[in-house]
Amino acid sequence: MPFVRATDGARLHYAVTGRSGGPPVLLIQGLGADKHGWVMQRLGLAPFFKTIAFDNRGAGRSDKPYGDYSLEQMAEDAIAVLDHAGVERAHVMGASMGGAITEIIGVRHADRIRSLTLACTACMHHQWRKELLAEWAETATEHGMGSMTGEAARWLIGPRSFRRLAPAIGWMGPLAFSRPPHAFAGQVAAILDIDDSLADELGDITVPTLVIVGNQDILTPRGDSEDIADRIPTAELVVISGAAHGLMVEHASTFNRVLLEFLGRAEQTHQASGAETHDAAANVG
Repeated sequence: MPFVRATDGARLHYAVTGRSGGPPVLLIQGLGADKHGWVMQRLGLAPFFKTIAFDNRGAGRSDKPYGDYSLEQMAEDAIAVLDHAGVERAHVMGASMGGAITEIIGVRHADRIRSLTLACTACMHHQWRKELLAEWAETATEHGMGSMTGEAARWLIGPRSFRRLAPAIGWMGPLAFSRPPHAFAGQVAAILDIDDSLADELGDITVPTLVIVGNQDILTPRGDSEDIADRIPTAELVVISGAAHGLMVEHASTFNRVLLEFLGRAEQTHQASGAETHDAAANVG
């Protein structure tokens, strides 16, 4: 499994799976999560696509530097992974914080993307969410990551699943949130510091875009996804009934079906665009 150096020297870990000659899909996880959060999608995409899943700085096997992080830098991290993997243009999918990073890639690196998938994410701050994330970071820093597991899980998992999984959450909490507190707090700072003006640039995105959310998501509610879809001219919005913030795990089969259908259409659009570009170049010559 390869590593790559980011522009500031941080070491990033990524893994390539799936069909070696398939269209590439870059997967970007959310706050505190690593590439294993995409396990169901990597399996679902494997017969058709090449997946590139990496650990954001501060998570997994990537470096966990001290100090605040920035989502702009984390978007550059993603581009460094693409460069190292030898991928010119990829379908890019991000969840939650990873969705915000994907939005940045969409407006800053339009030449590197075939399509965007924005899952359970937002493009604007809400004061209540800023205060919630700040509380999570404070709890993690002062009491350790395990102390916030149950609290955070209620925001990430739907009520039915939470009741069913509560014993496992208590047992797995320290393992699931085994990130160093300073790294988690650094990622929170990156989210809180991003400027809302990014939302005004989403209208410049021209590639096919899927915006997907669960109707029981209370951390990034449906309204956030509706806002994103309204701002991106090429966006389509899909709402999965009964799903919460962790919809790619809780409702993996439905999520994967929607994702595969979208990526199939998006890849056709990309291939057609490539053929048109080739024809235009030939005509000019």
